[in-house]
Amino acid sequence: MTLTRREFTGRSAAGAGLVLTGAAGALATAPGALAAQDTPEAVGGSVPEPGYGPLVPDPRGVLALPAGFTYRIVTHSGVTKLDSGEYTPSNHDGTATFEGPRGVTFLVNNHELKGPRADWEHPVPLTEGLVYDPAAAGGCTVVEAHQDGRTAEWVGIAGTSTNCAGGRTPWGTWLTCEENSDRAGQNGMTKDHGYVFEVDPYDREANRDPRPVKAFGRFDHEAVVIDPRTGHAYLTEDDSKPNGLFYRWVPPHGFKHGRRQLRRLAADAGVLQAPRCYDAGGRFVDDLSRATRTGTVYGVDWVDVPDRDARTVAVREQFDGQNITRARKLEGMWWADGGAYIVSSYARDESPGTPHDGQVWFYNPRRRTLTLKVLLGVNPAPDKDGAFDGPDNITVSPYGGLVIAEDGEGLQHLFGATERGRTYPIARNDLNDSEFTGVVFSPDGRTLYANIQEPGIMVAITGPWRRAHKNG
Repeated sequence: MTLTRREFTGRSAAGAGLVLTGAAGALATAPGALAAQDTPEAVGGSVPEPGYGPLVPDPRGVLALPAGFTYRIVTHSGVTKLDSGEYTPSNHDGTATFEGPRGVTFLVNNHELKGPRADWEHPVPLTEGLVYDPAAAGGCTVVEAHQDGRTAEWVGIAGTSTNCAGGRTPWGTWLTCEENSDRAGQNGMTKDHGYVFEVDPYDREANRDPRPVKAFGRFDHEAVVIDPRTGHAYLTEDDSKPNGLFYRWVPPHGFKHGRRQLRRLAADAGVLQAPRCYDAGGRFVDDLSRATRTGTVYGVDWVDVPDRDARTVAVREQFDGQNITRARKLEGMWWADGGAYIVSSYARDESPGTPHDGQVWFYNPRRRTLTLKVLLGVNPAPDKDGAFDGPDNITVSPYGGLVIAEDGEGLQHLFGATERGRTYPIARNDLNDSEFTGVVFSPDGRTLYANIQEPGIMVAITGPWRRAHKNG
């Protein structure tokens, strides 16, 4: 049952307890800190250390991992090659996995390449029939990973721009998002950008003649997830001045999702909306950086976007004078537990609230509430191990809690957040200072895939994964 604004404020004021739980539980953390419910007194006098122990420096100088874990390189820009003979494109970003036959894992991998192709040594090749804009450098590749280490790779879509994150659909395809909204004629582009495109990892023919899903709007897209129950799409925008927005797309009456259905939508199909949040007292919340405590719950109303294709004014700027809730650097999303986990990477002077080095929110569509699950305090020493900042891509772990790719200052990590809200390291980039991206488990949960964005390296991590201790 949907909770109305009046019901939300009344029940919250009465202490009805609207804190939500899920596979990631009541996640709550500052760097290295315990959640309130994780004090030694709360768990019988001691709190076992979460995770898999300290990271061991890599003699190969690529990836530090806990003892007992290993990695292999799956693709490497400028080193490995596509089935066409061209080199793997650079700047790996968002990734999803799909189950293939006989233990094969398919991965669709974004390449975040902005601007003209001449600016990049290894752009996504312009494979015939798979090109949207021949001037653009970005796109996706599809990787076929076998259990014995063999791989193959080919182009899923080319001629798109700044393919950052995206999202896996319930029907087994990938939605790749352009984090760039150049118009035709800008930066050498021949077509408008700022759209979402669908890529099918199983059917190369289905990817021919790429068409943007214009119904999802034209802006600097970051990630997208689909509610399998209602068909609603939720989308994040990584932009500033003003800060970006978290969007909802409501499909038109009678529309049914499935393969190749999104490309048949009219540009104005359904309704694109932006959030208006309010606290337990019914007060409007202008920016998610206003929240200073985990467990904070905001109610959400939705306001229609006037011009989703941003013909004259950017979508996020179309709400002057209206109460719209923004957030700094809205990044990765993951659908689980009946809702969307949403990352706000950090907040600084661009935001009106309290500075932070990362938030993870959970949107519950049935109740129309946003709950703050993870809060990373400002990292005082980003060049030292032990604290994390700048969460970006995110996944829900089959072993409990979250696994998050770091895109912050200083050292770059993959790190976990347990169901009780404590953080722990999983990997450290020993190669360079590039961010991690595309963190995702294989369908069987045995392998964690992730990317070092520059130059563009996909790794497969295996080891003694285990479910986190119930008090961890």
